[in-house]
Amino acid sequence: MKAIVTVIGKDRTGIVAKVATKIADLDLNIDDISQTVLDEFFTMMMVVSSPHQLDFDRLRRELSEYGKEINVSIKIQSTTIFESMHRL
Repeated sequence: MKAIVTVIGKDRTGIVAKVATKIADLDLNIDDISQTVLDEFFTMMMVVSSPHQLDFDRLRRELSEYGKEINVSIKIQSTTIFESMHRL
């Protein structure tokens, strides 16, 4: 399983550490990561993967709920969406 995770929120210390810990807790590996601060807003995009077939709805729900806890928006999308778009 391979997916794209995006994180957006007001910049503050610890966002990368908190999200990376949650990703690991969900049995996902961070394959690539890019983050920046635009004005006062933190943005991060990660490619994550797992050798296991994980319940994508559960991942989406848990990441969304965790984002609310730490006051950021966290979204996850399967890479198959992007791969399919490029085949058209």
